[in-house]
Amino acid sequence: MKHLIIYLGAFLLFTGCINKDHHSEEITEKLKTFYTTYGKSSDILYESSISKDLFSADLEKILQEAVATSKADIEKVKKSDHPTDKPLLLEGSIFTGLYEGFTAYKIRSIDVKENSKPLSANVTVDLENSNFPDTRWTDIIQLINVPDKGWRIDNIKFDTINGSGNLKTSLKNFVSGAEE
Repeated sequence: MKHLIIYLGAFLLFTGCINKDHHSEEITEKLKTFYTTYGKSSDILYESSISKDLFSADLEKILQEAVATSKADIEKVKKSDHPTDKPLLLEGSIFTGLYEGFTAYKIRSIDVKENSKPLSANVTVDLENSNFPDTRWTDIIQLINVPDKGWRIDNIKFDTINGSGNLKTSLKNFVSGAEE
């Protein structure tokens, strides 16, 4: 009986490690796709549909609202008495803590919250922009694991270099600022 308990404990420990490694691999691949697609500029948001494979339904909805708000303002300005005025735009790298974006990133840590429902994770990412010497910052990517769909980015907490707090708040402020 004693051996059975020892074997069972070792088995549970081993499968727990495999599960965490599997989550880390999935999350790392998700962030690689995210930073490759959206990391450098917000222009992609205007050029193609927002990826349902990268973002949570909540974040995707907020992104769509922000893009729709911007596109509506672009049209409004074009048809106005002052068509050369600058419309509301999602400019720069809205997904990083620095307007100019990053030139390199490195995942510092992945913290999977095994007891959360839905399963969630915080990923600490160190970023830098070599065009601005000594410009380094750390953002925290918050993900949720959607059943049968996998990991999705749900929010980004920006380093204090940005000053806007997090992605969802920044996008909501953008949309509400247009309504004023």
